[in-house]
Amino acid sequence: MSFPYLSETEDLTDAIRSKADGSFIRLADGMCHYELSPLPSTGNDAKATVVLVHGFSVPCFIWDPTFDFLVRSGFRVLRYDLFGRGYSDRPRTNYGVELYLRQLCGLLDALDLRQPIHLAGLSMGGVVSVAFTERFPERVSKLILVDPAGAKPIARTPLLKLIQTPILGELTLGLGGDNFLLNSMAADFFDPDLIQHFIGRYKPQMKIKGFKRALLSTIRNNLLGDFSETYRRVGTLNTPTLLFWGRNDATVPFAHSALVTEFIPRAELHVIENTGHIPHYEAPGEVNPLLLEFILR
Repeated sequence: MSFPYLSETEDLTDAIRSKADGSFIRLADGMCHYELSPLPSTGNDAKATVVLVHGFSVPCFIWDPTFDFLVRSGFRVLRYDLFGRGYSDRPRTNYGVELYLRQLCGLLDALDLRQPIHLAGLSMGGVVSVAFTERFPERVSKLILVDPAGAKPIARTPLLKLIQTPILGELTLGLGGDNFLLNSMAADFFDPDLIQHFIGRYKPQMKIKGFKRALLSTIRNNLLGDFSETYRRVGTLNTPTLLFWGRNDATVPFAHSALVTEFIPRAELHVIENTGHIPHYEAPGEVNPLLLEFILR
């Protein structure tokens, strides 16, 4: 019997999916929501699609400023909702790194994106991206990491320890999970003026059944844990790597950037001042030109 998360009132039906921009495709583990920009008629190296992987709980709209900028700059760009988030299915499975490697690999194959990609990962999406690069180095041309998790475990606060505990975790998310998630999301920002609009975009997915179950499984399957060895192995590859970090990140602290650059010595680090966990969203005018210059090299 499933735990009754009472605030999750909607099944993920075609009527719900019709509210989403983009498209849907069935993969091995369920229906995946994605947005793939058209091939540009002219512009930059159409063979090298830029793929954007979001983080722990905010779906692919977190990439809005990056997606729009890269499309305007003449690139083909793919973003998608990880299983359990946004408008992608919430399958009853273990939400570990293998699920998300399967999803990304399956999505690229289903869309016939066979050429090496420029792969960008935010936060937990950074873990997925470095793991994909390690597993399929021939499929990644360049790697972009934005405040990535996994260089060392996320600090286990008393609340996080409680959530990881069987039964108590379900009760905690069931009784106070909405406030916990919204407060955690607000903490990602340095600029408080951006929060309310962001919350309005975030809330619809919280009503869809299976959302909290997926988040809980993600935590329990260690996707906020230690992936330092994966980073080290990627560091032995020749994959050009760009690293952005918000100076005021309270979610994955800026100090972790030193570990990533130690593990991946070729990583080019740009520190974005006066931003939190999502510098590409808070300061696109600073991040986007650096990203474009890196991709065009």
